[in-house]
Amino acid sequence: MDIRRKLIATAVLTAFSAPSWGQQVQPSEEIEVVKVTAQKRKEDPAKVAMSISAVTGSQLQAEHVRDITDLTRVVPNISFTAASGNGGAGPGTSNVEIRGISSTAGAATVGIYLGDTPVTVGNVYTMGNIEPRFFDIDRVEVLRGPQATLYGASSMGGTIKFIPNEPDLKEREFTTYTEGSNTKGGSANFAANVVANFPLIPDELALRIGVQAQHTGGYINQVDGDGKVIANNINKISDQEFRAALKWRPTRTLTITPSVYYQRVDAKDISAFNLELPLYQAQKQVREPSIDKLLSPSVTVNWDLGEVDLTSATSYFQRKFDRTQNGSAYNSYSLSTFLTSTEDGGKAPPELIAAIAGLPSAVYLNNQVRQVSQEFRLASRPYDEKVSPWTWLAGTYFSRQHTNIIENDPIFGVTDTFKQFGFDIADPDLLPDARPGQFPNDNSFAGAFHYREKQASIFGELNYYFSPTVHATVGARYLKANTTLEQRNGNYLAGAGNNSSAETSSSAFTPKYALTWEVNPTNTVYTSVAKGFRLGGANIYVPPTTCGPDLEANGIEKGPPSYSPDSLWSYEVGSKSRFLNNRLTINADVFYVKWKNIQQGVYLPTCAYTYNANAGDATTKGFEFDIKAKPLPGLTLSASGGYVKAELSNDVGIENGVVGAVAGAQIQGVPKYNAAVNATYNFSAWERPAFVMAGMQWVGSSKGSLDPEQTDHDRPAYHTTDFSAGMTFGSYAFTVFVKNAFDTDTIIQHPQVASIVQGYRLAPRSIGVSLATKF
Repeated sequence: MDIRRKLIATAVLTAFSAPSWGQQVQPSEEIEVVKVTAQKRKEDPAKVAMSISAVTGSQLQAEHVRDITDLTRVVPNISFTAASGNGGAGPGTSNVEIRGISSTAGAATVGIYLGDTPVTVGNVYTMGNIEPRFFDIDRVEVLRGPQATLYGASSMGGTIKFIPNEPDLKEREFTTYTEGSNTKGGSANFAANVVANFPLIPDELALRIGVQAQHTGGYINQVDGDGKVIANNINKISDQEFRAALKWRPTRTLTITPSVYYQRVDAKDISAFNLELPLYQAQKQVREPSIDKLLSPSVTVNWDLGEVDLTSATSYFQRKFDRTQNGSAYNSYSLSTFLTSTEDGGKAPPELIAAIAGLPSAVYLNNQVRQVSQEFRLASRPYDEKVSPWTWLAGTYFSRQHTNIIENDPIFGVTDTFKQFGFDIADPDLLPDARPGQFPNDNSFAGAFHYREKQASIFGELNYYFSPTVHATVGARYLKANTTLEQRNGNYLAGAGNNSSAETSSSAFTPKYALTWEVNPTNTVYTSVAKGFRLGGANIYVPPTTCGPDLEANGIEKGPPSYSPDSLWSYEVGSKSRFLNNRLTINADVFYVKWKNIQQGVYLPTCAYTYNANAGDATTKGFEFDIKAKPLPGLTLSASGGYVKAELSNDVGIENGVVGAVAGAQIQGVPKYNAAVNATYNFSAWERPAFVMAGMQWVGSSKGSLDPEQTDHDRPAYHTTDFSAGMTFGSYAFTVFVKNAFDTDTIIQHPQVASIVQGYRLAPRSIGVSLATKF
């Protein structure tokens, strides 16, 4: 059977809208309504004037969605880029995009929230988004379109909210989950977690606590220069999570919930391989591990004051992200290019030049981000036509974020190599501009970068009900921000070195307008207009000594000292409908976005630096749909997808040195479409609840770079298929599953890792089993 017939057969058979733990044959054939907090209050998503996808924690677990990259294949018009800037392809380096609002440079374009805690970080110096693991999650909400009014700067394309489970004041609960699988051509995977809920004082005080450990086996082998395997499955990843939350309700109207979340992601190497070698082989002189740690304590207070509700969200997060890159291809090679051969009238023997170029070099990056934030909100009571036609929400927000980055680039053995050939590494007649002390402990570059960002804003939304079925929404946020960058760098490859600081200030007014009409109790139509915004900032210093040829190729003499804010206006029309007694739901929308002054990263391939520039304007337009149906008892079908056309609308980027930034160029990292078809059939087998399911996801082609000469310029379309089946035995739920069943091996992206173009693909097929318990 050819692949097309397999795909058609899979789509016709079933396609996965996975069951929750211990799934029973439901007595109700209605489709579950998942309440959301998109507008900072819990409500039916059908009544919210925006495009929303909500995926429950039980669905995430049953569908084996392990990370954000899995999520992008099952939620319409959300995508990811495996590398931010020159960051590589590994945990903590990805960039998330929604609706074509994609940029791997500058401030983030998608807001990331863990409960009420904003954990959004910019695309700073090879760091990507924080990626909370899906542990003890009630649901994930994907809010498409600008969310600046309620969520502030950086929520230009949308916001992703990880909503954890709250402690239950009434019921004691103990759950476990274990999973084991094996990856084709790789090593074993496992996951295990335990969560307990204890009502310490019934109806007043409860504790919820849980731990999780996961291991993802690798499938990429490291080889030496002769192609001999020297290490197997190097891209394995282990992570651990811990969460504890205490819910205290001292009075009927007051609830205080302190919580803490911690995760540690330990990647032994990146998930990228050399294109010129056999599949899944990486030739490198230096391994590229990373450890990404996140700590986030918070306190949320909800106080019912009668006519209004007061919410206070106090939070802190700290991210420590230490990683190593293989810098041999540019540190060692760049140094060798400064030597002039004796064959060309210089002092350096060709053998010395070759020896220097072949030395191993590492890039050690120690990144730390700390943020404290405080938000206060006042919200009116929900709409009641007998009380008032008005509802409202108002709040203030403050945050202070510090990012510190330390970089060291040793070229191992460089001083001794010069000595072996009878030369002094500090000889300026041999090595231009050399002087003593420029290679301490063989370190060719040392840099320290300190970013500080302060934000303060006020925001609010006002709803007026012309009738119980028609209401208008007007919202706005006023934001002021200040950012500073202090940088110091030195040693030989820093050229003359640099000690400098820069400061930028921004302010923005981001309004929102919406009109909602409940045509009948099961059909809502809406239209909205909203503005999005993100901050500008200072650029890191680009040394002209090593980066001069790259800068000249881009038509500039030196790297720009700063980049400007960018903003957009979004226009959306949508409908949300339920039919057949809620056995069929159809949500659909169309959107059009005008984006001005886009922040984009300009990668300099020879010296491996990246600076940020504003690459003109763009437009994005498209649509999304989400359909769910229960046509027969026990059978649930769903289909969702989106299309987006995201293009630059002028040539301004060329003037700022962004190669390929011409009108009509497709914005990088944005698939033209994605789609998923899903189905689950629940039935009884031997008088026990059972299910079978399968699913397919398609991701369209995209551009990884504006520069048509780059290998990553053209990213192909791809698809993947998953199957699962299971049965419940009392308190135990047993499942067997297959991920990437047809072993799709398309190289979907070509990240540049320390100036080397590599390949990135989906993990090969994995087959496994899981066991869940609940007491």
